[in-house]
Amino acid sequence: MAAMAPTDGETIPLAPTTSESVADCTVFPKEQSRSVRIAVLAGAGALGVAAPLVAAPAFSISGMASTVLIAMAFAGGLLSTWSPCGYSSLCLLRPHGRYSARALAGFTPAFVLHGLGYALGAVILGGALGVAGSLIGFSGATAWALVGLGVAGLIYGAHQLGFLRVPYPQRRAQVPHDARQRFPMWFIGALYGLSLGLNYLTYVQTPILYLVTAAAALSGEVTLAIALFAVFNAGRFLPMAVNYLPVSDIAVQNWLARRQESAATLDGALLVAGGAALLTLAAL
Repeated sequence: MAAMAPTDGETIPLAPTTSESVADCTVFPKEQSRSVRIAVLAGAGALGVAAPLVAAPAFSISGMASTVLIAMAFAGGLLSTWSPCGYSSLCLLRPHGRYSARALAGFTPAFVLHGLGYALGAVILGGALGVAGSLIGFSGATAWALVGLGVAGLIYGAHQLGFLRVPYPQRRAQVPHDARQRFPMWFIGALYGLSLGLNYLTYVQTPILYLVTAAAALSGEVTLAIALFAVFNAGRFLPMAVNYLPVSDIAVQNWLARRQESAATLDGALLVAGGAALLTLAAL
């Protein structure tokens, strides 16, 4: 751009300008080979069958079933980070400015309210399912309940590993990304926490949510149903703590993106192992 010449004849030098940019991603996660996915399917199934048989002498069937479901719920919450809403939350709910104690203190109200939103979502969704299950007459870890949950786990595990294609109904929506332009961060933290804590208002990456939902309803107990979703939501919430570390937003997003396919494979393995474990418990 040429310098402008004022009327008095003096020249005004223009300061050099720079533009910010983010380098294009050139490395993407590759889908696991069929042989690897077959090995994962077989290994997860074998583990799911063996674990209850080994633990059976020391634990009750209902106790082992609860342990399997709680472990799956927490892992499913963590795996939900690999979703558009997980990426958005990690990107938007961050300390402002340079990394410092003051920035972290300013971020803490949003972090706490985000967690409280998740907790409230667990109470609402889990409580509603527990009440519904009780009214219908469900009574917890019956053999038929375990069979139904086990079969669902195997089917959706095979789906995640690419061997089956089954319906995966989800609300194709995300948290309101433009909310950051209209509300303070503490309010966004609470809004996102409640929206994600209700789980079915936005897209969720893992079918483990289905098993948690079914288990909550089949329990017929409000407290147990709330506990299952509290564990699931705790897994969804805890990754937000990474924003207390001196890491950049782009570094976090790149770390997640490079492991997208591995997360889907792990998701399938957990579903298969959990499903096989629940079917084994139903047979004991």
